[in-house]
Amino acid sequence: MSNPLEQLAANGVSIWLDDLSRTRIQSGALASLIGSRSVSGVTTNPTIFAGSIGKGEGYSEQVSELAHAGATAAEAIFEITTKDVADACDVFAEVYSTSNGFDGRVSIEVEPGLANETAQTVVQAKELFAKVNRENVMIKIPATKAGLAAITEVIANGISVNVTLIFSLQRYREVIAAYQAGIALAKSSGHDLSKIHSVASFFVSRVDTEIDKRLVVLGTPEAIALKSKAALANARLAYEVFEQEFTTPAWAELASAGANRQRPLMASTGVKDPALSDTLYVTELVAPELVNTMPEKTMEAVFDHGLVPVNSIQAHYQDSLDVLAAIEAQGISYDEVTELLENEGVDKFIVSWNELVASVAAALENAK
Repeated sequence: MSNPLEQLAANGVSIWLDDLSRTRIQSGALASLIGSRSVSGVTTNPTIFAGSIGKGEGYSEQVSELAHAGATAAEAIFEITTKDVADACDVFAEVYSTSNGFDGRVSIEVEPGLANETAQTVVQAKELFAKVNRENVMIKIPATKAGLAAITEVIANGISVNVTLIFSLQRYREVIAAYQAGIALAKSSGHDLSKIHSVASFFVSRVDTEIDKRLVVLGTPEAIALKSKAALANARLAYEVFEQEFTTPAWAELASAGANRQRPLMASTGVKDPALSDTLYVTELVAPELVNTMPEKTMEAVFDHGLVPVNSIQAHYQDSLDVLAAIEAQGISYDEVTELLENEGVDKFIVSWNELVASVAAALENAK
């Protein structure tokens, strides 16, 4: 009898772990998740690296080498994180091969302080791709306005991209347009389109956190009845956008040349409200070609007691529209909330990055 994570994978959802550390790689724990938890990829971000490197486990030897070589904190971070990602790519090389590039992916993010700098984002994306030097790496670029142009250019160069920090349906449409424009440019440049993959990371739980806070302030029975419904509605409608934008005649022409659809990825799927089911943002978001990147705690909750349906998205488009309309009717602006969340998301990653720089700088100093 299969476990819930195996059922989730069988129903079309790729399970990616939202965590990475050197000890997890070197101990074999990461590799073991492929078989025991159906994990087929890994995502990272500045917060994850700040946590793993900050603990220092497994990094002392490389930090010492970098210190004696006179590396700055920024240079050390580049060397440390790209090594972890390259090693993780090797762990998932077989998954990558057997899935024809569909899975077996490991993501690494450009420096968050570049979120509003198109040209510098493109430069660093190319540097990260070259340094990791693995076909199954994905470069994470935030879906800011500046990020959209960078996504197109990086894709055009044949580099696979994980677009992160998507909150609104309109921005998601712009992300898909940026990806498709990049694919068209890659085609005209002679790149093998079958080798270029992309995911679009739609953040889930933070939408509920922000909107629920506003509903509670309103306090009416109508407002309270809408609690914890916005995030699922938003994420389900994102999947509808995916279906719409990858069935156009223009896309069909690119697909016939070997292009891959940019898959929707559900991120921030750990539940923040203890009153909710700890598997909510996984079991209620099941559909083909979806990726769900989970913190380990959420993954283990699904493994332990998740009830996985065949599909929990495609029958809910109308009621999802109704939920968002009802929230707007309460005076809560969807556009304002999603813009706020995008700005906060960038700011949070910058804070984590600065913490990472400080901890690595201290470690380098201590290693001299």
